[in-house]
Amino acid sequence: MPRAIVLVLDSLGIGASADAARFGDSGADTLGQVARSRAGQGGLQIPNLASMGLVHAHRASTGCCLPELALPNRVEAAWGYAREQSTGKDTPSGHWEMAGVPVRFDFGYFRERENSFPEALLSDLIARAGLPGVLGNCHASGTEIIDRLGAEHLSTGKPIVYTSADSVFQVAAHEQQFGLERLYQVCQIARELLMPFNIGRVIARPFTGTIEDGFVRTGQRKDYSLMPPAPTVLDKLVASGGEVLAVGKIADIYAHSGISREIKADGNQALFDATLAAVHEAGDRSLVMTNFVDFDMLYGHRRDAQGYAAALEAFDRRLPELLALLDDNDLLVISADHGCDPTFAGSDHTREHVPVLARGAGLSPGPLGERASFADIGQSVAFHLALEPMADGERFC
Repeated sequence: MPRAIVLVLDSLGIGASADAARFGDSGADTLGQVARSRAGQGGLQIPNLASMGLVHAHRASTGCCLPELALPNRVEAAWGYAREQSTGKDTPSGHWEMAGVPVRFDFGYFRERENSFPEALLSDLIARAGLPGVLGNCHASGTEIIDRLGAEHLSTGKPIVYTSADSVFQVAAHEQQFGLERLYQVCQIARELLMPFNIGRVIARPFTGTIEDGFVRTGQRKDYSLMPPAPTVLDKLVASGGEVLAVGKIADIYAHSGISREIKADGNQALFDATLAAVHEAGDRSLVMTNFVDFDMLYGHRRDAQGYAAALEAFDRRLPELLALLDDNDLLVISADHGCDPTFAGSDHTREHVPVLARGAGLSPGPLGERASFADIGQSVAFHLALEPMADGERFC
């Protein structure tokens, strides 16, 4: 009963790519810097991921041997690292490429740090959505901007709009005072208006709280993504009669294309619970795919290396629960979509190699080497599930 399970540890880069300088990311190393944050604390305690080959993959990617990243006594999976072929370092590019479809075109971007969006775009959004206006209109961290503008949002009813180095248009609003469904409607209008700009994602960023106690983002985030430019391995599997169980924000990232069932959960622990339940339910020729968003959203973007380390250790402690559910016919792949080095200036993603850790499907433990594209994952999933080969990628199983 062949099945595939793909776990995306959102932002767990393992060292700068050869083209990192083009992105201003020379020297970036998400996993390495997370490990260094555990200096004097016994190092980063991830024995299960280490036994899957994560430390070996980091050393192969960077050439660095860190005392905070101990090599395991034995490796029980195949391991390597992959370079990104896509032109960006964003979430859709990374996910689409690992599903066999590299992004070889440029998304649109809003480069200006202040007054980021064209006046005509905002005027159309305000008119179409019936808004009193908007706040923000700049590059910003999502937590910083709601702290700064949350009170004005509550007093004026104007949603907060902002962007980043990614191809993204984000709208933040209070879940109760502004209304969740109204926020989603605003984002749907923005998605339509942004089509000529080729912006990768519109993201609804609801938050709750008060001026006195502060504001906090909620788990009701929703992404409105462009469609992948070609059928992904998810599309091919569903078209052939297989099943794709999408956990977390996976369905949003693929614009709900190639998805049999969407399973929502908020937070890494709940996402792990949902993944275990999905694997229990998954039948023959099925793919379970999960994005563990907390690594990126709560720790990478917020430049919290210690928090990232704790989250990675918590994930590691639960990994044996998943491994116990799998047999030799299952293919498990653990990877990432980009980096987000918590020690870098700013709050943006970083251009890095990603780990490729694979177990099952007849794979022998040991090195897979440097993979020329994230698409090697999609090609391997296609082969394992008896699908027609993808146009991109070289399989490793």
